[in-house]
Amino acid sequence: MNHDPAPPSVTLSEPAALPSAAAVWTRLLAVSSLLALIALGLAWELWLAPLREGGSWWAIKVLPLTLPLAGLLKHRMYTYRWLSLLVWLYFTEGVVRATSESGLSAGLAWGQVVLCVLLFTACALHVRLRLKAARPNAASVPPAGTP
Repeated sequence: MNHDPAPPSVTLSEPAALPSAAAVWTRLLAVSSLLALIALGLAWELWLAPLREGGSWWAIKVLPLTLPLAGLLKHRMYTYRWLSLLVWLYFTEGVVRATSESGLSAGLAWGQVVLCVLLFTACALHVRLRLKAARPNAASVPPAGTP
């Protein structure tokens, strides 16, 4: 039985590539805009301009936003992808409420819209940067079954 070592380009002892400064920046922007969106949603529905006096059950709309936080902090590419789709629900709610309500509630809605655009942009750029960084590495690994 021949136990040839793995080719140098496929060794498991190589350290993981460090993310670029741009990827670190987009991750920071995604996490901070997600946290700000969660804080805005809770403050809006519980204290600042709730639909009912004393707070509103609409605050539970923030719960889905807490799910991707762990994935963003663990650099999971899949989380960035599905979060970039989820955020459009909150964007739509913000636009509807910004154009149909007045006063503080309309201002909070426009804030939600801005945070959603920032979050989407950060997620999209992060995915693009990581895919671009992974592309050259994929070319250096020989296809399976080649000697």
